[in-house]
Amino acid sequence: MLQPKKTKYRKQQKGKMKGNAMRGNQLAFGSFGIKTLEESWITGRQIEAARQAVTRHMKREGQIWIRIFPDKPITKKPAEVRMGKGKGAPEGFVACVTPGRILFEAEGVSLAVAKEALRLAAQKLPVITKFVVRRDYVEETI
Repeated sequence: MLQPKKTKYRKQQKGKMKGNAMRGNQLAFGSFGIKTLEESWITGRQIEAARQAVTRHMKREGQIWIRIFPDKPITKKPAEVRMGKGKGAPEGFVACVTPGRILFEAEGVSLAVAKEALRLAAQKLPVITKFVVRRDYVEETI
């Protein structure tokens, strides 16, 4: 499961997720990718599930890049605990994504394989996504 090796602070405030992604909104490594169309928190488990779906479908050919990392600690209070008495204990880590953020990129496989693999990954994520292709991509005929 993805999480930081160490953090400066154990707990963090919720914060606001407004506006569109200002960085990480263009394909940087691969020719194909999935881009989110809404804001959400994506947990390390969801990212790992999506990664496994992509690698299995691509049969370990080509290469994938995960463009998000869960570095925000999320706290949760135990079940049936009364209100008050402070903030709960850290439970896991999430990545905050805003509309336009590229989540996964793929390279080294055909358009059809990449499209299906990233569709399977998108099913594992709690956001609506869009498949994107590099502007200068040309399908090679062998």
